[in-house]
Amino acid sequence: MATTAAVSFDPGHRDVVHDVQFDYYGKKVATASSDRMVKIFEVVGNEQKLVADLAGHEGPVWQVSWAHPKFGNLLASCSFDQRVMVWKEVSDGNWQVLYQSPPGLHTASINSVTFAPHECGLCLAAASSDGSISILSFNSQTNTWSTEKIAGAHSLGCLAVSWAPAFHAGAMVQPTNAPLQPSKSLVSCGCDNTIKVWSFSEAHGKWVPQGGDLSGHSNWVRDVAWAPNMGMPRSTIASASEDGKVMIWSQASGSTSWEGKLLKDFGCPVWRVSWSVSGGLLAVSDSNNEVSLWKESVDGSWEQISQ
Repeated sequence: MATTAAVSFDPGHRDVVHDVQFDYYGKKVATASSDRMVKIFEVVGNEQKLVADLAGHEGPVWQVSWAHPKFGNLLASCSFDQRVMVWKEVSDGNWQVLYQSPPGLHTASINSVTFAPHECGLCLAAASSDGSISILSFNSQTNTWSTEKIAGAHSLGCLAVSWAPAFHAGAMVQPTNAPLQPSKSLVSCGCDNTIKVWSFSEAHGKWVPQGGDLSGHSNWVRDVAWAPNMGMPRSTIASASEDGKVMIWSQASGSTSWEGKLLKDFGCPVWRVSWSVSGGLLAVSDSNNEVSLWKESVDGSWEQISQ
């Protein structure tokens, strides 16, 4: 099996780098830093070329997220300054602010931002230390943005948010002639040591919680990631916590309950979890500055892939 050597580069930030994200095609990479800057690099082979410095935030930038290319080259960033900014590449290397969240939408640091699956339209979710989640949506007919909030989502603060796949577990294999309709669901986590699942109710026109809290951590839950299901009859979520544990949560198609399983107790705070595009691999980064890769075996257990 072919292996790929790790490539490192200095992005040139003047402070700590908090996030690095490749775009859909892996041709561009964005970095976010405490120096209040977002940088965009073009990637050619093992070389990275700085093509843009995005200055606009007034505090540390915690996270960035690329939109699907069907919407053009769009990048969202979130910051301690309580703002989400959406940047657009209007010409080669020329990035401008397309939108920024209105003042007062959040009253504390925005810790996480992520675009929805493209089937759900141009919208993104943001998680804030004020305990709420906001959903920012673009209406192409009116050329305007609108905001919704899930107030009080997590007491003491919301730390991360992740979108579910646009089509529910098992949808791809169900025999029906009707076209599949995308749905909007989120998973969030926070300083209340819990994970929560939310879905947008078309009937009520608002976001509602799905089932009870997912409780398995004994300290702040730093990150959550909903896995791509690729048509599988099961939904899967990974969570990472200050308590050193990574949990895998699964829900069978048609079920309303989630089952939690310990992936590993790392013995140190775990910062981030991230799935591969197919959902078959999970990357875990911890406070020892180590990244490990995990794969589910046929018997349902999780094994670390040798490095």
